[in-house]
Amino acid sequence: MTAFGDLLSSPLTVVMLIMAFFLLYLGIKKKYEPLLLVPIAFGVLLANFPGGDMAVIQATEENNIAHLTILEIAKEHGIMNMLYYMLIKTGLLPPLIFLGVGAMTDFGPMLRNLRLAFFGAAAQIGIFSVLITAVWIGYDLKEAAALGIIGGADGPTAIYTAIKLAPHLLGPIAIAAYSYMALVPVIIPFVVKYSVTQKELAINMKEQDRLYPNKTKIKDLKTLKIIFPIVLATMVALLVPSSVPLVGMLLFGNLIKEIGTDTSRLASAASETIMNTATIFLGLTVGATMTAESFLNQDTLFIITGGFIAFAISILGGIMAVKVYNLFNKKKINPLIGATGLSAVPMASRVANEIALKVDPKNHILQYAMSSNISGVIGSAVAAGVLISFLS
Repeated sequence: MTAFGDLLSSPLTVVMLIMAFFLLYLGIKKKYEPLLLVPIAFGVLLANFPGGDMAVIQATEENNIAHLTILEIAKEHGIMNMLYYMLIKTGLLPPLIFLGVGAMTDFGPMLRNLRLAFFGAAAQIGIFSVLITAVWIGYDLKEAAALGIIGGADGPTAIYTAIKLAPHLLGPIAIAAYSYMALVPVIIPFVVKYSVTQKELAINMKEQDRLYPNKTKIKDLKTLKIIFPIVLATMVALLVPSSVPLVGMLLFGNLIKEIGTDTSRLASAASETIMNTATIFLGLTVGATMTAESFLNQDTLFIITGGFIAFAISILGGIMAVKVYNLFNKKKINPLIGATGLSAVPMASRVANEIALKVDPKNHILQYAMSSNISGVIGSAVAAGVLISFLS
């Protein structure tokens, strides 16, 4: 009846259990993205308990699982496989999480400093750098695209892209994406240290606004915040239709938030009940894909390494874009704004603000950093849509 015999006969399963305990430690004790890392870690634990039948089985021609009904999957392969093929394989949960993210996001900082939003696009360079490198090493285009999207620092986008292009790599991609998102307070200062001078870090954004005030003033920000998600969703739907499941849900969530009291119940449900439920099932089912057979291999090592490189290049890309901008403009921008082009909202902005305050206690750049940071969320989702369009 016990699992001790199975554990002794499969030492790699023991390794996975140890890793699950370590991830739980990072999520609980170190507070590294606990809302997602804890469910993922517990999913790993459940999947690797011998005899529990909670591991997700990837569809192959031999097992024919992709052609079974949900009830047949539950009966023959267990509840976790039922949840995975119903909620993950269909691509349902990442858009639902984007719905909740949209309902919690304020686009105001970006709209007030729209020129800074372009640095969120520059930060996506990490995605395509790792994609090219992965193809050069020997991965096919779909796998390389799924690996590269980690550089966008957006967990749901990375998971959604992996589901569409390389589902067999879903587990390690999810772990890499959320682990490095949690390490943003470490990675951003590391890149900034070797790429930005003290003089550049001391650029005071409010002082620059005073010296070179914006010529265009927003008269009715509330109305603009309502119109913006509608217009942007329409543009994205026309230009990159495959990104609509992510960007469209993000913007819908934001719209019901900005309308106000008339849709406050919808916004509350999106940002709380739906978001939390989706997060639980996403974490558990993704974690359940990570068995010793699927995780402990050369691909995982490359994904972990490539994910770090993608993050670092994305941060550096945003910084270098600001440096180039400053060469041709009187109104200077603090390079930390470019470093926040990642999708890790609002963590990246808070980290950049803390770095700026250490150099100058009066240099509060949070609202400026959020402009680039928020645009990075949209940029990474659009980049994922482009890749899916070309490679699906």
